[in-house]
Amino acid sequence: MVRISLIIPVVDEAKNLRHTLPLLRARCITDAVTEIIVVDGGSSDESIRVAREAGARVIQSDRGRAKQMNAGAAAASGELLYFLHADTLPPEGFDRSIQDACHFNSEKKPALTSGCFRLKFDWNHPVLNFFAWWTRINHPICRGGDQSLFVPKSWFTQLGGFDETYRIYEDNEFIRRLSKAYPFEILKSSVITSARKYRELGVWRLQYHFARIHFLYYLGKSPEVMYGYYSRHIASRLQERQPGMVGGKDQHYRKISPSS
Repeated sequence: MVRISLIIPVVDEAKNLRHTLPLLRARCITDAVTEIIVVDGGSSDESIRVAREAGARVIQSDRGRAKQMNAGAAAASGELLYFLHADTLPPEGFDRSIQDACHFNSEKKPALTSGCFRLKFDWNHPVLNFFAWWTRINHPICRGGDQSLFVPKSWFTQLGGFDETYRIYEDNEFIRRLSKAYPFEILKSSVITSARKYRELGVWRLQYHFARIHFLYYLGKSPEVMYGYYSRHIASRLQERQPGMVGGKDQHYRKISPSS
């Protein structure tokens, strides 16, 4: 059995952690997940207390999802890293599914692999269902951090981890490098992620801006240009709707994928 370190980067995620952390334990059906690491990037709410009370290991790092996930990976003791967003729930038995992908529960010789789950939203909207359907396709353009990500720690280290110059799109950028260098699988079960931003900003508007960010990446634009676009068209609008969030989660945390 391969040991799995589950890593959750957070900034002001106390509400989601209260919901997510107990369910993560409940959805494990093996002893493979040996630790849950919550990486705090400077929360002003009760995220750290909530995580510790739920039995998670808490470490702190500079803010920024790439920096926080790299810090979590460095502190992890497991051979396999499993990155998860605080507002996303993996499927029942996700630990067994990851083990099975590596053939640790079959007669085949164990073989490490990397990958993610398919995606569903917590809002039964036809447009979101359409984009979620595409997450079963094993192509980089169909990937996003909301699908979660499992990767052997040795591979993660060899690839240099997440590129910390990306304040958005770090998941997509890393998965592109990962899938070019190593095997990458899409597991058949689905995670369920929050559609909150779509409810607040509108499905078509938000998906349009995500597509533009993808386009900027394909044009070879810098991480700063991509983040500038995100700040003007997504983060600022979220802050207009929720002024108290300035400097909080949505200044650095976002969903950038054709399905999120």
